[in-house]
Amino acid sequence: MVREQLLSRDITDERTITAMSEVPRHCFVDDAMMARSYGDYPLPIGAGQTISQPYIVAYMTQALKLKGDETVLEIGTGSGYQAAVLSRLCQKVYTVERMNSLLAGARKIFDHLRYYNIRSKLDDGTLGWPDHGPFDAIIVTAGGPDIPEPLIAQLADPGRLVMPTGDQDVQELKLLTKKEGQVEIEVLTRVRFVDLVGEYGWRS
Repeated sequence: MVREQLLSRDITDERTITAMSEVPRHCFVDDAMMARSYGDYPLPIGAGQTISQPYIVAYMTQALKLKGDETVLEIGTGSGYQAAVLSRLCQKVYTVERMNSLLAGARKIFDHLRYYNIRSKLDDGTLGWPDHGPFDAIIVTAGGPDIPEPLIAQLADPGRLVMPTGDQDVQELKLLTKKEGQVEIEVLTRVRFVDLVGEYGWRS
């Protein structure tokens, strides 16, 4: 997976590559999908949600430029794979999921793999997790119409936020950088994600 899907493309950050090598992706998919867990595509994880393809997980992770001492907020826990990768690269991960069935499954995997620097809660992710902000980096693993204002407010200065925005079919993956009170947004690539549902996303 790492050699064919990441190193052959534009994933060059050594820490990201190491994390992707260490986290057992097959633990985050259903048994029926295990044989396909390292393929170059997203996979269903139930409740209409997916685990992103390995390349996209690495690409979004690399964009955060984590050094190791950060506190990171993830919106959309899903199966827990993205949070697990982040947990190898920063001090603490806070992850928010709106579906209890997915969150319960992810928590079991975190415990099984002893990823003890991940904290999670069931809530509307578009509101962030203000009690533990500001966050050095924020990653949103679902597509919304715009970057939610609460997330921008909870991003530290300096800080980096990566999220797909657009319509419900195709989105642009955007990198928002906050520095010295200024916010800049860069479009990285075109992607397709499941809907970000919540007060500042698409309404359920």
